[in-house]
Amino acid sequence: MSCKPESSSSDALISGSSAKSESTDKMLSMRTQRPANANYKPPKQLHPQDQQQQPQQQQPATPQKQAMSADERKATKKSLVIVVAIFVASLSAMFYVYAIFPELNASEKQHLKIPRDIQDAKMLAKVLDRYKDMYYFEVMFGVVVAYVFLQTFAIPGSLFLSILLGFLYKFPIALFLICFCSALGASLCYTLSNLVGRRLIRHFWPKKTNEWSRHVQEYRESLFNYMLFLRMTPILPNWFINLASPVIGVPLHTFALGTFCGVAPPSVIAIQAGKTLQKMTSSSEAFSWTSMGVLTLCACASLLPGLLKNRFKKKAA
Repeated sequence: MSCKPESSSSDALISGSSAKSESTDKMLSMRTQRPANANYKPPKQLHPQDQQQQPQQQQPATPQKQAMSADERKATKKSLVIVVAIFVASLSAMFYVYAIFPELNASEKQHLKIPRDIQDAKMLAKVLDRYKDMYYFEVMFGVVVAYVFLQTFAIPGSLFLSILLGFLYKFPIALFLICFCSALGASLCYTLSNLVGRRLIRHFWPKKTNEWSRHVQEYRESLFNYMLFLRMTPILPNWFINLASPVIGVPLHTFALGTFCGVAPPSVIAIQAGKTLQKMTSSSEAFSWTSMGVLTLCACASLLPGLLKNRFKKKAA
């Protein structure tokens, strides 16, 4: 019998086993092979929950209150002392106005105060209306000083004084006095914030200040129209506009003129309400849906020139 077939089969098995051994050795060498850089670390495998949380961690952080250094705290305390001193001086001026006012009886003196609600405004209106003809300028000066005082220190209550002026005086005089007092008081508040309030504004309202700063930069070329819009709408409270305007770079002349003109439409509503003051039971009765609709149209119309200017600027670019 021939032995050749058995020999060839044995050789095939040996060659197959050798090839398998070489393949296994090659795989082992690839696993044990290390990169040339000894500091190399393979990428970390993220857990599915970590992969869901990672995009949230990459979101930009919102502005937060920053801790003040020792020097900043010292300067802030000094600023607060200055504000308190100015407030006390202004309060002294208020008492001086009270002192030079005509002599009142006991029942009238209790109503000679800044109104906090519509009932206080009614009683004060009765007292002032009794002395308005004989002491015309004294009464007017007293109301103006009180109005400017409230605006300067961002104290609520100017709405009742606006209604009161509408009750005491004719429409043109009342409108001018309200616009003048609002512009003067807001400008004084602006100046006070510019002198001593920058750190306080940035520290206590960082998010709102940064957000409004972006809007101011967007409407920088039509800032007057933007101020008109803000004064006619409740988007930002007036006290915050007065305090933050110098911090974000709103010029004083634009601020004052925008305030004088911007408060006129809401003042018209307050003056009309003043004509029926004694019949009112709440300050909310001054604003009807019709008046709010007209006020909204005026606010949108004031913002329209700035929007058109920005649109034409983008097209030109």
